[in-house]
Amino acid sequence: MNFEFTEEQLAVKQAARDFARQECLPGVIERDELQRFPKEQIYKLAELGFMGMMVKPEYGGSGMDTISYVLAMEEISKIDASVSVCVSVNNSLVCYGLQEYGSEEQKQKYLTPLAQGIKDGELYIGAFLLSEPEAGSDATSQRTTAEDKGDHYVLNGIKNWITNGNSASVYLVIAQTDPAKGHKGINAFIVEKNWPGVTVGAKENKLGIRGSDTHSISFQDVIVPKENRIGADGFGFKFAMKTLEGGRIGIASQALGIASGAYELALAYSKERKAFGQPIMNHQIIQFKLADMATKIEAARLFCLKAAWEKDQHLDYTLSGSMAKVFASETAMWTTTEAVQIHGGYGYVKEFHVERLMRDAKITQIYEGTSEIQRIVISRSILK
Repeated sequence: MNFEFTEEQLAVKQAARDFARQECLPGVIERDELQRFPKEQIYKLAELGFMGMMVKPEYGGSGMDTISYVLAMEEISKIDASVSVCVSVNNSLVCYGLQEYGSEEQKQKYLTPLAQGIKDGELYIGAFLLSEPEAGSDATSQRTTAEDKGDHYVLNGIKNWITNGNSASVYLVIAQTDPAKGHKGINAFIVEKNWPGVTVGAKENKLGIRGSDTHSISFQDVIVPKENRIGADGFGFKFAMKTLEGGRIGIASQALGIASGAYELALAYSKERKAFGQPIMNHQIIQFKLADMATKIEAARLFCLKAAWEKDQHLDYTLSGSMAKVFASETAMWTTTEAVQIHGGYGYVKEFHVERLMRDAKITQIYEGTSEIQRIVISRSILK
């Protein structure tokens, strides 16, 4: 078993680290406070090839492996999880779903500009629309409908909690076509944001990742051409589940980065802050906190890399992906809380960053499959 990264993987990691510190760190607190979408940062990441990292070069992507993606996600998430979640959605959900299951026509028309992240000089990214007011963890309960009209579908419904909701140009929408067939009557569609009948709701005022734009999206009699259905009739639910499996690696990596960023800040602060006449790093209670942080983060990193390796080897990564997601997200929540504690009162104010990382960490236990859902996936895998 080889634990060494290739030169290319290390170069990707360093490029992401440099970008995060030079381009994301300045203004990150202000973007969080004002809930400002990091458009400039995402545009520059697109120019660097980070918005279609695992897409084949013939479709405008960078042709990297999933391990490189994990390394990049960790470095960006250390600084700004609002930026990294945009990267994750476009890579793990939108581009992956289209590359893996889209038709050649769909790849040429949509995947290529999405992988590049830029079209006609403007930002061009995607969003994944699955959740609804009454369909979150229970993804089979789709109320959004797509009525088959022969050469097109008519789409109606509302989707909630959509990352990139207002900034995306393309939506991958999961909708029910035949309720009598249950989950086998669900389809996935490519919908353009500017089509008649598509409405973007108000931006959600969130606890964390406040720079990312999270909106509800409504559809009223939206005409969707038949050629914009992904896969065969009834493939939509399987498409969503398979796509989310890869998405878990992205969110696990985001959680890893949030935890790692908080740990690095806590470690540096422990060397500067003095209490009882000496740096607090000399006090055993602080040493033990840091030791536990480092251990859990390293374990989370290995979980993420294992899942990424299995995906690159075309193995079944369902179990490892769920383990990575639940462990990394809970590590992020625990580590950020401890980082605030190590900072004491300073940890409770915005200029020291750790309170934002703690707020950002919470969502990693919820989106793209809650911790409870991950435990269901894990238990089903081990109890076969």
